[in-house]
Amino acid sequence: MDSLLQISLLFDFYGELLTDKQKTIYHMYYDEDLSLSEIGEELNISRQAVRDQLKRTEKILKGYEEKLNLVEKFMIHKESVAKIKNIVEDIENKFEVPRNMLNCIEDIKKLADDILC
Repeated sequence: MDSLLQISLLFDFYGELLTDKQKTIYHMYYDEDLSLSEIGEELNISRQAVRDQLKRTEKILKGYEEKLNLVEKFMIHKESVAKIKNIVEDIENKFEVPRNMLNCIEDIKKLADDILC
C-alpha cells in the first residue's frame, strides 16, 4: 500500500484520537496540500516544527494501528466482501437462476458495492 494511502487510512480510523493541533497540521499538509513553510507561516511556528509534528503524528497513527489493527482488519474484510461479490456474480452468470433469486443476488451485489465504496 502506498504511504499516502496508508497515512490517509490511518487518519480516517484514528484521527479523532489526535490533538487539535495534530489534526490541523495534518489537514493543512495532506488535505489542503500546503507546504511545510506555508503551514509554519499560518501557525506562527517554524518549518522544522511543522515537519516534526507531522512525523510525530504519523508515528502516533502507526502506533495505534500496531496495537489495534483496525485498518488491517478493514482491508481483510473489504477483500472478503469483494470475493463474495465475485462468487455471487459467478452464480448469476454460470447457472440458470430462478427469477425470485435474481432479486436476492442483486441485493447482495448492491450491499457488497456499498461496503466496497
